[in-house]
Amino acid sequence: MLASRAPDATICPSEIARAIAPDWREAMPQVHAAIDGLLQAGLVRLSWKGELLARRSGPYRIGRPGTARDAART
Repeated sequence: MLASRAPDATICPSEIARAIAPDWREAMPQVHAAIDGLLQAGLVRLSWKGELLARRSGPYRIGRPGTARDAART
């Protein structure tokens, strides 16, 4: 899904769940688990309201690592 968006765009985890399952709420644990693995592997970054998150907690957005937004914060 990220590949179809602008390089610095983010997506909501519920967008992923809605794309893979008729009952998106039931798919959320799978989505969260997959995101945890991708985050650990350094393949995604998480943020909320423009602030980078070190781990998934509460609401979050998923983005590509190493974007201009990330560089501006370091």
